[in-house]
Parts: sequence; C-alpha cells; structure tokens
Amino acid sequence: MANTKQARKRARQAENHRLHNASQKSEMRTFIKNTRKAIASGDAKLAQAALAQATSKVDTLARKNIIHRNAAARYKSRLTARIKAIAK
Repeated sequence: MANTKQARKRARQAENHRLHNASQKSEMRTFIKNTRKAIASGDAKLAQAALAQATSKVDTLARKNIIHRNAAARYKSRLTARIKAIAK
C-alpha cells in the first residue's frame, strides 16, 4: 500500500490509466473483429472500409505505446493479406 501522498496519487492515476487503456484495447479488438466479419462475408468494399477504421485505431494505440508497434504491424499485415485474398 502506498504510504506517501505522492505514492497514493500515483496509484490513483495508474488505476485510471489502466482502465482507460483497457477500454481503448477493447475498442481496437472490436474494430478488428468487425473487419474479420466483413472479410468472412466476402464483401471486399465493406472489408476495406472496416480495415481503414481498424488501422486507424491500431496506429493510434501503437503511437501512444498502449500496444507494441510490432503487434500493430502484425494486426494490420494479417488483415490486409486476408482482404487481398478475397479481392482476387
């Protein structure tokens, strides 16, 4: 348990940041899930639009160090490859 006033404040801030980051990650996963659903439906245009949203969110979280930049690249790469496969 935090003993000083500063440590108590940092603990409060850390908890708030944790909750905010968790909600941001959840939103990112929802965008990725929507993109995967669009890919499964076979509609390339819908999948491309969903990918744009997902890519934007993934890039934002990577820039803010909420997710690792290599993880962001991996998500985008795999989704893009799947969309290219259905576009053929």
